[in-house]
Amino acid sequence: MRCAYEYVALWFGLGVLGVMSLVWSLLAIPLHDVLPKSLANPLGRWAITVMCRAYLGILGLVGACRFDIQALDALRGEPPLVIAPNHPGLLDALLVMSRLSDLACIMKVDIVDNVFLGASARLAGYIRNDAPLSMIKQAIAELKNGSHLLLFPEGTRTTRWPVNACTPVAALIAGRARVPIQTVFIESDSAFLSKGWPLWRRPTLPITYRIRLGRRFAPPQQASELTAELERYFGDQLRNGSLPPAAGRRAQAASAGPGPS
Repeated sequence: MRCAYEYVALWFGLGVLGVMSLVWSLLAIPLHDVLPKSLANPLGRWAITVMCRAYLGILGLVGACRFDIQALDALRGEPPLVIAPNHPGLLDALLVMSRLSDLACIMKVDIVDNVFLGASARLAGYIRNDAPLSMIKQAIAELKNGSHLLLFPEGTRTTRWPVNACTPVAALIAGRARVPIQTVFIESDSAFLSKGWPLWRRPTLPITYRIRLGRRFAPPQQASELTAELERYFGDQLRNGSLPPAAGRRAQAASAGPGPS
């Protein structure tokens, strides 16, 4: 019975997310065409926050997950920041978006072009990562316009516990926009939807997710120096995290199999 419940809870949650995403995408297509950017982007971002919060609420209601992510609320109303979390699993962006609505996001092309997520991402003005120079210019423009920017310094989900090698993109954007980098730590006691975890693999429920804020780094003079410092800082903090480090080692082990990016 426990096994059956976990499968039902898993697929129910994923199904609800899929339906909500598809319905909003169908609405977002005409809105993107008729609304000016000044209205479309805030509406798109607000709607994504509402959907993410509803989805996480449903997961909590059915007993699939426990969330301790209210630490992000302290960033509401803050001046422009590069919000830089580690990236252990596929739900990470949703966790952040559920608490912060004035948020630009750099997204992989396959997500922006996805039938479930693409139209809503375009309405929200999220940034494609396929053209590096254009991506950086758009990210800087968003920060100068007062938005926060969500950017995962690892570039992809963690495959090397506790953190992958960090890319210089976050430091480069922060330096050019002259805004700080706010580090964020996402921790879980499960490797669910880590790199290499297939959607059909059943996790042990409930899963606990916890978010805590880390150090805020000043805009760098040298992107390479700050990138190295960020990687050391993430590694030190995550090795001594608030959830058992075995979760990170399970995530690394799960990366051996095939799965979504």
